[in-house]
Amino acid sequence: MRRDLKSKRILVTGGAGFLGSHLVERLRQIGCSQIAVPLHKDCDLTREDDIAKLFREFHPELVIHAAALVGGIGANRDNPGRFFYENALMGIQLIEGCRRHGVEKTVVLGTICAYPKFTPVPFREESLWDGYPEETNAPYAIAKKALLVQCQAYRRQYGMNAVYLLPVNLYGPRDNFDPDSSHVIPALIRKCVEARRRGDGEITLWGDGSPTREFLYVADAAEAIVAAAERYDGADPVNIGSGEEVSIRELADRIALLTSFTGRIAWDRTKPNGQPRRRLDVSRAEREFGFRAHTDLDAGLRATIDWYLAPAGA
Repeated sequence: MRRDLKSKRILVTGGAGFLGSHLVERLRQIGCSQIAVPLHKDCDLTREDDIAKLFREFHPELVIHAAALVGGIGANRDNPGRFFYENALMGIQLIEGCRRHGVEKTVVLGTICAYPKFTPVPFREESLWDGYPEETNAPYAIAKKALLVQCQAYRRQYGMNAVYLLPVNLYGPRDNFDPDSSHVIPALIRKCVEARRRGDGEITLWGDGSPTREFLYVADAAEAIVAAAERYDGADPVNIGSGEEVSIRELADRIALLTSFTGRIAWDRTKPNGQPRRRLDVSRAEREFGFRAHTDLDAGLRATIDWYLAPAGA
């Protein structure tokens, strides 16, 4: 059955951020008007009192937990304690708040990083507990993975309708292009654009370019999350992705072409590669709530680059 969200009071944590802003847009597109987007300056999700105040004032019926402290390999490597503590604390306290206040449904967003380092490809949800995550992002991954355990435990003990989604690497307009904390696509776009503007003949990238990744355009991700909020009430985690795999080397070549950077791409093999391969089995999402990605990588990259080059971007 499809849940009608139009009349629901919906709380979107992280709703002013990259994914969250697209989520709010998608909700408004389907007719939702009662949407709360708490800002960090007004509501610190690591503080239980702030969460309790938020629930008392807004009385949400649906909560989508999209807030997270995130970053690329370098940011994860430099801040493992902070990434573990803040992500675990935000999620655990928010889910407990949903239970205490009788929220009808809670949608929690996990991370593709939660899968073991050497998960067989394509990643199936059943493999989630078959090993330890890739070391550079394990603290973040385990903090987010603990929220799946909490959702399932609360479902068993309290009958709470909490679902858990595993989005793959996202990209698109409004992404984070900060070189100290960005993920691979915005980092590559910025490097290529700035090198072209300076007339540099070479850029240097981390690793050897051999790892593969799967990417999902952010508007598609928002569509999937809203579809799950409408139609999925199961206890099992669900992968959200495109099901397509590309090497970092090929990705760099595509972005160089699309940004008109014609210089050489060098690889610093002293820097970590991260997880060797990532590609999801996305059949459960299609089966359970009819989601299939529809934005191909080149089209999504063009839209992301156009946004970055526009006055509102970089």
